[in-house]
Amino acid sequence: MAAVDSWTDLLDPSPEELRAALPAGLHESALEQLEAPAQHDDEPRPKLENHGDYVFGVFLIPVVIPEEDLVYYQELDLIVTGHALLTVRKTPESGRAPFESQSARDACRKHEPLGMIVYHLVDDIAEHYLDLVDGFNNEIDELEDNVEAWGNEQVRQRLSNLRHDLLHIRRTLSPMRDAVRAVVDNRIELDSGELFSHEVEVAFGAAYDKFLRAFEGLELSRDLVASVRDYHVAKVANDQNEVMKRLTVIASVLLLPTFIVGLYGQNFRHIPELRWAFGYWWSWGWIVATTIAQLTFFRWKRWI
Repeated sequence: MAAVDSWTDLLDPSPEELRAALPAGLHESALEQLEAPAQHDDEPRPKLENHGDYVFGVFLIPVVIPEEDLVYYQELDLIVTGHALLTVRKTPESGRAPFESQSARDACRKHEPLGMIVYHLVDDIAEHYLDLVDGFNNEIDELEDNVEAWGNEQVRQRLSNLRHDLLHIRRTLSPMRDAVRAVVDNRIELDSGELFSHEVEVAFGAAYDKFLRAFEGLELSRDLVASVRDYHVAKVANDQNEVMKRLTVIASVLLLPTFIVGLYGQNFRHIPELRWAFGYWWSWGWIVATTIAQLTFFRWKRWI
């Protein structure tokens, strides 16, 4: 198990700086990924691959800013050989400060093995995903608390945004979990020697457990979003029922007066009340009486 000879950390390097730091025999696909600019959302896909004399990895680190209701991803590429570690950090499109792992730097100063330093990097990323899921659940709680107060359009937009964020997180969290599992299962190793010893693999198991907790928390978040959506749909349906109930009450209240007016508005000559001096007030009396009776009945039934 080799000790650390060098850790080269590059931030937004130029092509010349990058090529000068790369080990010999680098695969063309890895070189293209290292030279590619930082992309957005869930691209590129996280991975950790064995390329013979070196291990190549692409990690995406989520960063949550609750004050701005913002989640963005930072890209970290790494190449590990038997005696050197190269990390390439790329500034996000938003221009915010890129990811830094203080625990990995502390481990480097303590001269821990390369594999253990990579573990500290991965463990910090796992903590970011746990923080992301916690922040996501806080967003869901806020939506659930305000679903009655906010307008329907605002709630629908918030639900749509949360569902899209869920999909983005899932598309990055799953490959990150699988990449760490490959180390735990001893499927990632150098051809020229041992990079991930048993001790390092056990440590990666702890990071893998964090990714599992984050994934389980994400599944719970999806259920919570579905519950809020179902509650919102039921609330909209109930509000529509209340509107229909009021319209039905109005129609019912107008029904009997309409019948009375229609009854005395028939074109017949011999209507008993037609030439009666109090006929007009008679019809009005029936209209008022039936209206009051209906309103009293509806209030008694608590329909209004």
